[in-house]
Amino acid sequence: MKKYNELLHLPDLQFSQYCEQQFSVNKGIYNTIDQWFYRKGIINILARREKILLFMLYSCSTKEKVKFGPGGLTKALEDFWQHQRFTNKLYTLNT
Repeated sequence: MKKYNELLHLPDLQFSQYCEQQFSVNKGIYNTIDQWFYRKGIINILARREKILLFMLYSCSTKEKVKFGPGGLTKALEDFWQHQRFTNKLYTLNT
């Protein structure tokens, strides 16, 4: 993985391409995930990108690539959101 700080500050196209290369998530899915976190109140782009990466890592923790069937993306996002809330953990990628 690229250096954390460098990764979060990439231009939008390069960041979405990184997500596609690492997690097999196309631009449409990436945009949907980004919009979902924005609607949840994560306005700051750096914080939102961190959540996107954490969500991707959470979603592929048991498989190599992230795959979502019909309705699966929203369910996965909600599960991730609840997991963070109920475990009272504020996951970060900072090292």
